Amino acid sequence: MSDKRTAKRIAKFIKPLRVEPGSRVNLAEDFDPRYKAGMKKREAAELLRTGVSLLSEYQARLAAQDTYGVLLCLQALDAGGKDGTIRHVMSGVNPQGVQVSSFKVPSTEELDHDFLWRYAQRLPARGDIGIFNRSHYEEVLVVRVHPENLDRQKLPEEAKGPGVWHRRYREINDWERYLTDNGIKVVKIFLNLSKEEQRTRFLKRIDLPEKNWKFSAADIRERERWDDYQEAFSDVLSATSTPWAPWYVVPADRKWFARICAAAVLAHTLIGIDPQYPTVDEQAGKDLLAAKRRLEKEAPRGAARDPYAAKHRTD
Repeated sequence: MSDKRTAKRIAKFIKPLRVEPGSRVNLAEDFDPRYKAGMKKREAAELLRTGVSLLSEYQARLAAQDTYGVLLCLQALDAGGKDGTIRHVMSGVNPQGVQVSSFKVPSTEELDHDFLWRYAQRLPARGDIGIFNRSHYEEVLVVRVHPENLDRQKLPEEAKGPGVWHRRYREINDWERYLTDNGIKVVKIFLNLSKEEQRTRFLKRIDLPEKNWKFSAADIRERERWDDYQEAFSDVLSATSTPWAPWYVVPADRKWFARICAAAVLAHTLIGIDPQYPTVDEQAGKDLLAAKRRLEKEAPRGAARDPYAAKHRTD
């Protein structure tokens, strides 16, 4: 399949997931956590392998070109599947070119800086893919649902007024625009989990001893604030899905479908960049030919002068 046909198919597939800039989102009404685009699970494995292969190809080109970086922000409620999504979607890429950063409770040093400082420290270099497992959006989600966390950030009183969230939306949008203007493409995925599926996954973590470590009593306390989080996510998606850094709401009740969607969104971003392998100038080309001749002369008796070229001539 040609690159253009692939790009069109992927764009069509992820279009229902994209939050249109300027739209007003009601998460519960606008996005179904069980949506699967009419797909069946038995199709999923092959599609995911295709997506991972595509990501591997484009990541190699991204690294070779060394001009753009990609920042993938993953947000979800507890048990939303962030870790599994990263593990499966990135399974075929070169780990040297991918950096995953997870953000926990901020340290004392981090609280002594502005709210975006610690995230700026983990941005991907040119040629790399950076993944934020939870991201700067915690600052308008968890901190909003638990405003006591705002007090720990040592802000001046005038910075904690009623307009703090709308100001942070603007600051986040401006920061992401700054990143994209400087060659760091920002793509954002919210893994949209239903309350019932979260309950089921929590119970599985309790029932299976090997998964007990993944469960915390704090998960239940956060679950009690479900409606608050739904409201906060709706506002975030409405205010911060921009043409330069769009949000995609990925249905997360079916893990296999969520992983295909995440791979498609990331592939769509890389295809949009369309990184190319660098070409050498005329003098470098002459140097390559001279090196090739010298190496061919070193071939042992009976061996092909250029084994790679010989193999591909006969394939």
